[in-house]
Formats: sequence, C-alpha cells, structure tokens
Amino acid sequence: MKIEIHSPTIRRKEMDAVLTAMVEEKIGPGERNRLLIQTAKEQLSFDYALALRSPAVALHLALKALGVKQGQGVVISALSPLYYLQVLQDLQLTPVFCDVTYDFPCMSRELIENTIAKKDAELEICAIVLHHTLGFVPDTASINELSFPVIEDISQSYTNTVHGIFCILGLEERDMLTSGGGALLFAMNRKDSFALRNLSGSQNESGRKSPGIPGEYCLPDINAALAVVQFKEFSRNMERRRDIAEVYMQASLRTRHKRFIPINDNEYCNYSFSMILETGLKDVVAYAKKKEIEIENAFENTIAGAGFCDVCPVSSSLCLRTVLFPMYPRLRSQDVERVSRIITTLP
Repeated sequence: MKIEIHSPTIRRKEMDAVLTAMVEEKIGPGERNRLLIQTAKEQLSFDYALALRSPAVALHLALKALGVKQGQGVVISALSPLYYLQVLQDLQLTPVFCDVTYDFPCMSRELIENTIAKKDAELEICAIVLHHTLGFVPDTASINELSFPVIEDISQSYTNTVHGIFCILGLEERDMLTSGGGALLFAMNRKDSFALRNLSGSQNESGRKSPGIPGEYCLPDINAALAVVQFKEFSRNMERRRDIAEVYMQASLRTRHKRFIPINDNEYCNYSFSMILETGLKDVVAYAKKKEIEIENAFENTIAGAGFCDVCPVSSSLCLRTVLFPMYPRLRSQDVERVSRIITTLP
C-alpha cells in the first residue's frame, strides 16, 4: 500500500464539528470564527487577532496595517512561499530576496543585513517577512532588533516565541494546523494590535471607525469549526510527531545525507522530516517510488523552487537537493518503519 507524502490529521472530532456547523446552517463567518480566535488566544496569548480566508489575505492586510507605500522594498527569504510574490505585486512593493545557509533554511540577522547593504541605494525597506521554513524557528529576537518592522509567518512552526509586530498562522492543508484553508493574523501586544483593530472596523485611537474587513475576507464558520478542534488536539498530535521523528532521526544517522540543524535551543516542532541529499533528487524520488513511498522536493512551491530568484545560490542549490518524507500523526507504526528503512537505504 502506497504511503502518501502528506495527509491532514482529520479525525472524527473534526468531522463532527464541521457536520454540526453544516446542520445548524451556520457556515459563513460568525460565532465559530470568534470561537476560533478565543481558542487560539488561550494557547498563543496574543492581544488581538483576525481569522481570515487565506494566508495571502493575512499577509496583504499585515503589510497594509504597517502603512507601506508603493515602490518600497520588503525583505523575504528565497525559500518563502510562492504566494508572497503575488501579494507584493498586488501592493506594488519590491521583493528583496535574502539567501539562507546550507545548515539552516531561514534568514539570519547577518544575511538580512548583508542583503540590505547590497540593495539599490534608492530602494527604501519598509518591512521584513520572516517565514519559519519547514518548521525551523529563526533567531527572531535578534532580527527584530533591526530598524524594520517584522512580520512573522509561523504557519509551519506554530510557536508562541514571537517577536514580530504581526504574526501569520496559516491554516492551509499543509500547515501545522488546518481549517481546510485560512489563516490567523495576530498581534502579541496591545500597542501593535491597534492597527489590526482599525482594519477590522473597531474604533481606533482617534475615536473614528474604519469600514472594516469585508465578510468575504473572513474565515467561514465551517472552516473555523475544524480549526477549533485542531487547536484542542494539538498537544496529542505533537507527541505523535515527536515519536515519528525519533525513529526517522535514528535512521538518518546511518546515511551520508545531511539534515538542517535547529538553532537557539528552540525545540523543533517536527513539522516535517527533510534531508539534504548528496546525490541527485530524481534518483532518490524514483527509488522511494519503487517502494511505494512518496517523497517530494521540499522547496518546490517556494520562490526559488519556482525559478523566480536567481540571486540566492544556496537557496537554489537546496531546491535541487532537499526532500521531504511522510511525516504526519496519522501514519501507522508499520508505515513509519517502512519510511525509516527507506531513509537508511537511500542511494
């Protein structure tokens, strides 16, 4: 039986929650949208949040809340999701691509500073969007000390160690938690939350009220119902991810291929299990396919992976050599053993 590369962790509890929303005919943005925000707040301790239909909408609104102006530059990793480019294009902002290192797939403060130093002198940087690629958490505290607003994207890491002005938690199919599509956009402290409150139509500091966000931008209750259960089941799912990761890690020690190294003592969330290959990616994918195990290019849907960034050589190299193995809580023990054997015997 084939082992798929990805499977959302949808159990009976999630299905019952969605069915209840459907039976009650409350599927548009409403009470469950608000319940999702409250449930998430209990775990992430933010000050204010919006539950939106997609990470793209969240990034668009986060940049808008920062007051960015047309023509300004935004620093992003070459391994950021491809949709970042579309959002920046829609806002008429200029992407400033930053590379990573072979040991760690996220931007560092040093790399960001070097990238900014090399930019066109006339280009004004208005923000840094810090993506927690493959679940690895960068040195956010150090990066936040730079004189630029930081937006953190924790969709693949789900961490409460957030230092940016705004934070995006994607709820797409392949994110750590899923609502079938959507995202939370939140601010950790009251000072930063004023701009989000203003966007949402809440009264701002001047006493005026903005038109607010159209309902079409907000997460429907049918999706929010699923996400509420995902938050409540998160600890259980994390424990299973740790167990699977331990088996894979032991298998990887017997290969010549490498792995990314977490930094700053942050516990890795085990979003995925990736390996940087010493051989060609094509041969390894074909080898796993013969064993009925699906593996894939880790960075296929990133900016560099799609061929839109040729100024970041390390990222481009990693896109040709990094693979993901099946890593999700619903994997059976016998399937975990099958995958570990593949890791051990990689060509």
